[in-house]
Amino acid sequence: MDALLFTAEEAAEMLKISRCKVYDLLRNRDLRSIKIGGSRRIPRTALEEYVAALLEAEAVV
Repeated sequence: MDALLFTAEEAAEMLKISRCKVYDLLRNRDLRSIKIGGSRRIPRTALEEYVAALLEAEAVV
């Protein structure tokens, strides 16, 4: 079964960006996340939505 939740480091690896950039996206609410205990996790759907939004923005330009 594929993972449903990812750490910032795992999300960065999947998106091919830095971990700091992932934290910037989270801080600016460009990328959704959830908090479980003291840890922040990024749902797979949030990553898919973020990429879809980028593709849509590119199509408009």
